[in-house]
Amino acid sequence: MKKEDKNNKTMADPMDCTACRSTGQMITKARKDGVVLNFDRAEDMKACPIGADSACCKHCFMGPCRFNARDPYKKVGVCGATIDTIMARNFARTVAGGSAAHTDHGMAMLELFRDVVNGKILDYEIKDTFKLESVAQSLDIETEGRSVKEIATDLYQELERTYTQVDGEIPFVKRAPKATLETWRKLGIVPRGAMREVVEMMHRTTMGVDQHYENITKQASRTALSDGWGGSMVSTEISDILFGTPTPVEVAVNMGVLKENMVNIIIHGHEPNLFESMLVSVGSETLVQASKDAGADGINLVGMCCSGAEMMSRHGVPHAGNFSSTEAIMVTGAVDAMAVDIQCIKQGLASVAKCYNTPLITTNTRAHMEGAVHIEFNEHDPLGCTDEIVIKAISRFKTRTHEIEIPSEVNTGVQGFSHEYIQYMLGGSFRGGYAPLNENIINGRIRGVAGVVGCTNPRTKQDDSHVKLVKELIKNDVLVLLTGCAQIALAKAGLSSPEAAHFAGPGLQEVCETVGMPPVLGLGSCVDNSRILIAASAMVAQGGLGDSIADLPVAGAAPEYMSEKAIAIGQYFVASGVYTMFGVTFPIVENTKFHNLLFNGLEEQGLGKWGFEKDPIEMARSMIAHIDKKRAALGIDKARERVLVDMSDRREL
Repeated sequence: MKKEDKNNKTMADPMDCTACRSTGQMITKARKDGVVLNFDRAEDMKACPIGADSACCKHCFMGPCRFNARDPYKKVGVCGATIDTIMARNFARTVAGGSAAHTDHGMAMLELFRDVVNGKILDYEIKDTFKLESVAQSLDIETEGRSVKEIATDLYQELERTYTQVDGEIPFVKRAPKATLETWRKLGIVPRGAMREVVEMMHRTTMGVDQHYENITKQASRTALSDGWGGSMVSTEISDILFGTPTPVEVAVNMGVLKENMVNIIIHGHEPNLFESMLVSVGSETLVQASKDAGADGINLVGMCCSGAEMMSRHGVPHAGNFSSTEAIMVTGAVDAMAVDIQCIKQGLASVAKCYNTPLITTNTRAHMEGAVHIEFNEHDPLGCTDEIVIKAISRFKTRTHEIEIPSEVNTGVQGFSHEYIQYMLGGSFRGGYAPLNENIINGRIRGVAGVVGCTNPRTKQDDSHVKLVKELIKNDVLVLLTGCAQIALAKAGLSSPEAAHFAGPGLQEVCETVGMPPVLGLGSCVDNSRILIAASAMVAQGGLGDSIADLPVAGAAPEYMSEKAIAIGQYFVASGVYTMFGVTFPIVENTKFHNLLFNGLEEQGLGKWGFEKDPIEMARSMIAHIDKKRAALGIDKARERVLVDMSDRREL
C-alpha cells in the first residue's frame, strides 16, 4: 500500500517498511514533521540493476565497463576481463572491505589491552582473569604459577601476530577442528596475517593482476578467514577479558525504553570502550544531580545497533533498536544526545538530529561526520569525552522544544549467551561441555543449529524476514544462535524469553524447558559471530558429529544484510564449512562459472557453500534440507528411541 506526499511522490505505508510497530509509528510522525528517513530515501533511490548483479567494473579508467546479465558472456571488458573475473574482483573487494573493518576494530581492542597491561591506561582493567587464562591456554601459553601481567603480556605478543605477521599461520586457527585446518592447508587458504591478506586482496583485484576467478576466490577465503578467526575473534576475546564475559541477563528492548522524564542518551556503534566509559559517567553523582537540577528524574543510558547489543549482553543495558531504527528514534523528540563511534552510522543521522535539536556526537578519530559535533574519545582520559556527552544531553533536556512521542512497546528477554555460558548451561559446573547438545542432536530432539545474523536493510521490510525465518527454524527443532541486528529483531518479536519455547517443535521445546532457555540464543554484536565459530569447533571436539565443521548439521543466514562486513562474515563461514544463505540481493549473475563456484564448487572442495533466497520460509526450508543432508551423511537421520532414565542408570552415570 502506498500514498502520496505533498510533492505527489508515492510513499510506502509505514507497516510495509517495517515489522517494528515503534519504527512504523515514528515513520508516520517523521512524515508529518517533514523529516525524511532512510526508508523513504530507499524508495526514492532506485538500485542500479547492473551494479546489483555485480555486472560492472570500475577498477580502472578505461571504463566503467558494463555487462548484460541476461547474456553475460556476449562481451568482455576493455581490458578483456570476463564477467567471472569482474564479479570475482568485486566480491573479493567487498570481502576485503568488510574484513578490514573487523580487523581495524580488533587491532584497536588489542592496543587498548596492551596499554592496560602495561599500566599506561588506568581507567580500564582486566575483569575476567579466568577468560584470560583460558584464551592463553588455547594458544599454548603457560599459565600455571604465573602472574596476570605475565600471562597477559604473552597473550598480547601472540595475538599481535594476527595482524602484523607476513608468513606462517594466525594464532587462533589452532582452535579450528584438525580436519578443517587440514582442508585450509591443502587449499592454501590459512591466513598469514590480517593486514597482509587485505593488502594482497586489494592488489590482486587491481586491473591487470589476478585474472582467474578461482584464484581470486581462494584469496577472498583467506582474507575472510583472517577476519573470522582473526580480527573478530581477537575483538570478542579481548573485550571479554577487559570488560567481563557475558552471562544471561534479562533486558528491555524497543523504543519504549526511552523515558520522557529523564535525560535520554543513546550510544550507537561498535566499540565497547566508549560505552563502558559512558556507564561510569551516567553513574556520576555530580552529573546525576545536574540532570535533576535541570528538571529530570535522572539519566537514562540506552544502546542501539552492535555496541548496544554487546552492552545489553554484558551489562543488561536497555536497547532501543537495530540499524534501520537509528534515525527513526530521533523522531520521538526524547533523545537528548546520540553518540556514535564506528561502523553502520548513517550520515542521514546528522540531518534528522538537526530537525529535533538533538546533539549528534562523533567520538572516533576514524569517523567524523559533516553536521555532527566531534568530541574525541581518548582511552587515556575517557571521561573527558563521556562526561561532556552527558553535559550536552542535560543541556538539551533543559531546552526541549519538540513534541515528545515515545512508542509504548517494550519487550523483555534473556540475552548474553557466551560460548562459556552455553558450556555451563548445558553441563553444569562439574560437567560443563557440549555433550548434551551433541547428544540431543544425535537422538533427534534437536535437528541442528542455525546462526542467524546480520543487519537490517531498508530495501526489505525491517525485521520481517528475521522473524519469519527463525520461527520456521525453531518450529522444525532447529536451535538458533543470533548476533547483531538479527538479535534485536527477535528480541522485539518476543522470542528471546524461555516462555518462547512454545513456538518450537516438540524436541527443541523439551530441551528448552528442561534447561530453562529460549529457543533462540543472543550472543552479542556482529564481531561476536566468532562465538559461533568457537561453538561449532566445540561441537566437533565433543565428538559424534563428524571431524570438521563441514560435517556438522548446521547452517547460517543473513536474511536482511546490507554491509560489506556481512559478505566478509558470510565468506568466512562458508570457508569454515557452513552452508550460508543471504536474502535481499546477492552481487552475482546466475548461471556463470563464478556463481557455480560459490554455490556448488566450494562445497566440492570440502568447504561450505553460498545460498540466496529472498523468501524467508523458502530460506528456512533450504537450511533445514541442508541440515537433514548432513544428518543423513552422519547416519543420524533416524531419531533414536528415547529411553526413560531410571535411578540405576543415574547411579551408573
